[in-house]
Amino acid sequence: MSILFTHIGELIGIAANETDKRAGSEMKNLPSIKGAYLLIADDLIVDFGPMEALGEIEADQRVDINGKMVLPAWCDSHSHLVYAGNRVQEFVDRIHGLSYEEIARRGGGILHSARSLQKMPEDQLFEESATRLETVMKMGTGALEIKSGYGLTTAAELKMLRVIKRLNETYPVSIKATFLGAHAIPAAFQGQKDAYLELVIKETLPQVAKEGLADYIDIFCEQGYFSVSDTFRLLEAAKAYGLVPKIHANQFHAIGGVAAAVQCQARSVDHLEVLTEEDIAVLKNSATMPVALPGCSYFLGIPYTPARKLIDAGLPLALATDYNPGSAPSGNMNFVVSTACIKMGMTPEEAINAATINGAYAMGLEKTHGSISRGKKANFIISDEHSHPGAIPYNFGAPQLSAVYIEGKYISPI
Repeated sequence: MSILFTHIGELIGIAANETDKRAGSEMKNLPSIKGAYLLIADDLIVDFGPMEALGEIEADQRVDINGKMVLPAWCDSHSHLVYAGNRVQEFVDRIHGLSYEEIARRGGGILHSARSLQKMPEDQLFEESATRLETVMKMGTGALEIKSGYGLTTAAELKMLRVIKRLNETYPVSIKATFLGAHAIPAAFQGQKDAYLELVIKETLPQVAKEGLADYIDIFCEQGYFSVSDTFRLLEAAKAYGLVPKIHANQFHAIGGVAAAVQCQARSVDHLEVLTEEDIAVLKNSATMPVALPGCSYFLGIPYTPARKLIDAGLPLALATDYNPGSAPSGNMNFVVSTACIKMGMTPEEAINAATINGAYAMGLEKTHGSISRGKKANFIISDEHSHPGAIPYNFGAPQLSAVYIEGKYISPI
């Protein structure tokens, strides 16, 4: 099935196939063509260019965009979309003055989510997660990473990862699965962190690998959770199974997680709300993508990742939702892009690059996703009547999209 889209007001985010990410001042560069056409066939982009160069092209269907903008679908490289229940009471508790860390010490937070998930049947977990996935697709997300980490037992972690695999097989969206068994220390192992990590390494990890359920391995390298030495221990064990690291670090404290991520050749290091000059220096000349999660900062009222420091130091930056029930209960990448501009000082061009090509890189999908490029997946969003990319973050509270296409399939937008 081929579709020719014509009279595009501006085709945004075009790139040569060899472009894998944008860093530093390059992030302000958002190449586009005004007055353009776009040709797709099945799930791939075949051709694009200015309307005046459009010759006789045979296509099964023609769609007149009538001056609207087209840009790549969002690439959300950090989410916890598979979870059970909610944490509304904790939201209220924080309004009354309790911090995220205080709630966690009382047995809330991740441990609350783990208790709910352990009780939920796998089919119900799939159905609830599928509803969330359908929603984020309708908001323009065409690729995403989903982590486990709310199981905290071997059986529950495997249940989560099997659900992630089913979602990937059921929907026309690219999903990368991350095993995050070291997300927190479960109640049964309080005061026995080493014993729990041993269980993750000796029991859960081999089973995850045996069933082929994960692409990445992650750990919450944070004060009160897992240390830098714990991080090295887990990631060294994961090497034998071919799992690539992606690390949670510097959400509340800088304890050396960024340096550990770079040393372990992590694909990305995520959160970075607290960032030191040493962290920025160690990221330079590395292949590790820094990932900011502004929805989490917004919801918890904690500092935002210092995007300007990272970008002005010549580094790349990706944006993701951190979609989860406790600290970022939204998978809306449009809001993430807006918040990055409003609260983190990013330009619209920087934010769009961070949410597309750099997000794809953070998932290892830069060869197939994240830009309008010949041979890449036909993943793109069609705006409302806006005539400038800045209109997307500007209209932060309004629906932004008139159509979404994921792998060449039309998705009715929200």
